[in-house]
Amino acid sequence: MATATYPPPPPYYKLYKDYATNPSSAPAPPPPIKGTYVCFGANYTTDDILPGLEEQGVRQLYPKGNNIDFKKELRSLNRELQLHFLELADILVERPSQYARRVEEISVIFKNLHHLLNSLRPHQARATLIHVMELQIQRRKMAVEDIKRRREEAQRLLKEALGTLDGQ
Repeated sequence: MATATYPPPPPYYKLYKDYATNPSSAPAPPPPIKGTYVCFGANYTTDDILPGLEEQGVRQLYPKGNNIDFKKELRSLNRELQLHFLELADILVERPSQYARRVEEISVIFKNLHHLLNSLRPHQARATLIHVMELQIQRRKMAVEDIKRRREEAQRLLKEALGTLDGQ
């Protein structure tokens, strides 16, 4: 009995048989997906929107709105987290059976911290791109200056060589 080591290629490979001689003979790629789609049974969306905490069923501990002082709120949540950790340690020593509520409160604080940090991601991406572009501009300016310097040096060497040849 003969068996193949690899399965046969998918049937659409025939669409690309003339690709080597005529690249435009290949079919166009499918259009990008817009909106929602299902992948492995889960629904996804192409919109990059950070869902709110309350949409996820988590109590929001910082004020709502667009004018959030991120630095102040992150510090406040960090202090609250430290306090809850100390209280958890105290509860574990005094009343070990009552730790679950404190752990849940710590979980809510962590989720709020993560949400605040994730809402800063677009700003971080913009700042990173600006920094990378500034570095590229700086490198290109340095390369242009280096080319100008080398050109002037080559012109000087050519003038010296011409002067030497004229002098002989």
